[in-house]
Amino acid sequence: MSHMAVDKDAAFTLPRGATGFFQPKDGPLPETDLRTFRAALHAAARAAEGRVGETEEQTYPRTFHTATVIEGTGECIILCHAHHPWIAFAQERRDWYTEEFLAPPPWAHTFADLGFVVLDRAQLTLPLSDIDTSVLTRAEWRQIRSYGITTLGGVLFNAWD
Repeated sequence: MSHMAVDKDAAFTLPRGATGFFQPKDGPLPETDLRTFRAALHAAARAAEGRVGETEEQTYPRTFHTATVIEGTGECIILCHAHHPWIAFAQERRDWYTEEFLAPPPWAHTFADLGFVVLDRAQLTLPLSDIDTSVLTRAEWRQIRSYGITTLGGVLFNAWD
């Protein structure tokens, strides 16, 4: 089966804009509402009995916003996709991720309560062969191959140029 085919049994289906790339003729990509993300972030910090740390809005070429919740002596990095309401967790700030994801903390449900989809480590480390990638363009596949990306998380949380 070619990787361009639609797989009805795929564990995840990539929508347009998942990679952050778009064709101007197709119109702009959707945008995740930053106010809702901030509200969810503060709710998460309350649930964690912690506080919101640094928040960094997405800038080109990164495909995600970054924030932290500080609880006790620890800090949890929260990634929020800029175009789709996806949340992931990581141990350190980076410009792109491949497999460096953490399991969602107990308070991750606060994001789901506000309409976000919390992705867990198992989903984020899925090989691309297990994902419906039929929406990806040739240009997106070129980027994926040139950066050696093999996982869902690598496609979603990137800083390709």
